[in-house]
Amino acid sequence: MGNLKKLKDLVQETIDKGATSVEEVHQAIAAMPLDVLESIEVLEEPAKNIKEIRKKTIGGVYNIIRTINEKVADIADDIINRVEKEDEEE
Repeated sequence: MGNLKKLKDLVQETIDKGATSVEEVHQAIAAMPLDVLESIEVLEEPAKNIKEIRKKTIGGVYNIIRTINEKVADIADDIINRVEKEDEEE
């Protein structure tokens, strides 16, 4: 079962790092049009406010993905531990 736990850890870590990488790209791309609007004096303040909301919204979505990934890993750990315990009892 040690290999199964290692595989579970690898999958969890890959999903977590992947979500973080995608979030960084998403944030950068989403910032581009607002950066342009921010350079226009009359739109500078509204663009800054929108940028902050956008940043928190996108960040929140990826935090949820990472949290779900963590919870699924916890469930997988519980299942692996139960199977190992049953194997030891046999």
